[in-house]
Amino acid sequence: MNKESKLREAVISKGLRGKFYHVLGILLLIALSIVFFLPMYWMVTTALKEEPYCFMTPPQWIPNPVDWLNFVEVFQRMDLAKYIKNTMITSTVPVIGILFSCPMVAYSLTHVPWRGASKLFTLILATMMIPGQVIQIPLYSIWSKMGFLNTFVPLLLPSFFGSAYYIYLIRQFMKSLPSSVMEAARIDGAGHLRILYNIVYPMCGSILTTVAVMVFIGNWNDYMAPLMYLQDSKLYTLGIGLQMFRSSAQPEWALMMAASTIFTVPLIVLFFMFQNAFLNGIQTTSGIK
Repeated sequence: MNKESKLREAVISKGLRGKFYHVLGILLLIALSIVFFLPMYWMVTTALKEEPYCFMTPPQWIPNPVDWLNFVEVFQRMDLAKYIKNTMITSTVPVIGILFSCPMVAYSLTHVPWRGASKLFTLILATMMIPGQVIQIPLYSIWSKMGFLNTFVPLLLPSFFGSAYYIYLIRQFMKSLPSSVMEAARIDGAGHLRILYNIVYPMCGSILTTVAVMVFIGNWNDYMAPLMYLQDSKLYTLGIGLQMFRSSAQPEWALMMAASTIFTVPLIVLFFMFQNAFLNGIQTTSGIK
């Protein structure tokens, strides 16, 4: 009886300890979420304040009064329609290019038996070790000699030739696909292109969505490449437009935060729209199941 009571106490103690660590983990996640969410909250609330209330002491956490005219003034002082159109072009076309080129390379490295595939994959990965700053001047010189400066071509064309990082992600996902399905298709007479587009593409929906979201967000946030290649203000993207607005409205922090909110909100909406596929693709390629 004494042993049974000790065993029961040990089980209860272990259960309580498990619940304690579970609650502690939840509280830690809540604390970290607040830390990460706070800058976003401060940006949005500052965008809704009148200018004198931006640097009050103590800080005003809830805008009172709420000033929606900051967003109206931003639209009046910035050519947002032009910036958004240009940014959509430079963000959407690379998504098409990456989804066209990278799955082809990944499929050829994974499900097409040929000599040198592993060596080529190693070479592709080696290109990721070269810092982007190292090749900026050579790239600028190449595009200048080709006459493509002040056009969208340097921002769009490279995506149709693949990207090492996205080739790696898609390859890792394709390695987990059942080869029996593709073997059956080959027995039925399907070629590699038909297998790729009719079988592999539908099976890679989550990773392709993940790559599309990452490419779109990366190009939406890109500031350096448009600044290098675009000289005509009619071609400027949101990143350059926001920097120009910051230069002209530096003391007006409420307007600056309103412009930043307009710049950021589409990315947040995009992520929440595709978060399930995005997280599933990341988990699969990283080996977490």
